[in-house]
Amino acid sequence: MPIAKERILFEDQWLLAVAKLTGELVVLGKGKLQRLPLLDFLRKSHPSLVPVHRLDFETSGVVVFAKTKQTLQKILKDKFSGWRKTYLALVLGCPSKASGSVDFRLPARNSDSKVEAKTEFRILEKLNGCALVELSFERGQRHQIRRHMAMIGHPLILDEVYGDKKANKLFSRKLKLHRFLLHASAIIFPHPETGNGIQIVSPVPPVFSQALKKCRM
Repeated sequence: MPIAKERILFEDQWLLAVAKLTGELVVLGKGKLQRLPLLDFLRKSHPSLVPVHRLDFETSGVVVFAKTKQTLQKILKDKFSGWRKTYLALVLGCPSKASGSVDFRLPARNSDSKVEAKTEFRILEKLNGCALVELSFERGQRHQIRRHMAMIGHPLILDEVYGDKKANKLFSRKLKLHRFLLHASAIIFPHPETGNGIQIVSPVPPVFSQALKKCRM
């Protein structure tokens, strides 16, 4: 059974981009398997598919796959030059500045050393006890948005790792949710084969929209 058409955000002979659901794995992890990972599911119709990047289990939004290892290698060779990812998140409280950047070094993905990491943010809407924030970066490190927002005192609400546990209990009761709200809303990059600029947008999922409405009350 192929993936629903509305979840396919972009496709050509080299790339496939789909809308990942919250609570869905991109690839097989170490934890207990509750549903088939997205990659395994997609490989039923695209056997040679390989992931270009990943999203956390709780995060929804754009995920890009390469249809061949050769295409992936071109992206890796260019070190994701020209790539920019944009996210939407609900964070605790509201930053004092309407926009700004968080520039703190973070652990590298495959070593114990720390590397430069910068996240730009922009407040989209002030809500009751939280804020809707747009965040973007070029090449991110593991949990970059979650770590950076926690570092400036505005962690993602319902983030049990980097968040405020007391506030999380209150928001969990109000929103009837147990997962943080982080959505990969857009990604811009130069096509690895044609060089054309590509922009892929993923609509906000219903669970995110419903949480926004409750936070406005």
